[in-house]
Order: sequence, then C-alpha cells, then structure tokens
Amino acid sequence: MRQSIAALSLSCALVLTSLFIAHEAYARCECRCVDGKVAALCENSVDLPPICAPSICPIVPPRIEPIQPPRIPPIGTTKCEQKQVYNPNTKRYEWQEICR
Repeated sequence: MRQSIAALSLSCALVLTSLFIAHEAYARCECRCVDGKVAALCENSVDLPPICAPSICPIVPPRIEPIQPPRIPPIGTTKCEQKQVYNPNTKRYEWQEICR
C-alpha cells in the first residue's frame, strides 16, 4: 500500500514538474512584428525560437532611431540593434534593443 502511494505521489510530482517546465519554455519566446516583419523574439540567447506563422504586420511609421551609447552585447550574442517592435497592448511600434 505504501509503495502505491509513493508511486502515485512521484507520478503527480513528475506531471506537475513537466507542466511547469513546458510553460517556462514557451513563455520566453514569442512571435512579434519587428520592423514590419514577423520574427521570433526570445528573452535568452539559449532559448529555441519558435517557427512563426506568416502574418500581416501593421506598417512601420517612419521614425529616427534613438541614440544609444555603445555597449558590449550579452553573452551568446554578437550584435545588438534598435528595432521597432509592435506592442499589441498599445497597438503601436516601440523601440527595443534586439540582440542576435
């Protein structure tokens, strides 16, 4: 009886852990409109970017890129650039630093 309770507890723990890990994996990357084209944006350079479905992005308004002081790119990236990223909450493009 004790073995079956222990096995059930272990099974529940494994299922809950796998759900948490799966949720974290998808929460770090998302498909967004960047400079008028759909692109995968990830919070971390080691995350695998998703395959983004084709989509129509709003037209990018002409704007002057903000001046940024030179800095060293984060580990795992080689170059950072300012890009206009569409924010679906505000329904506007906003400047963000994108590192690749």
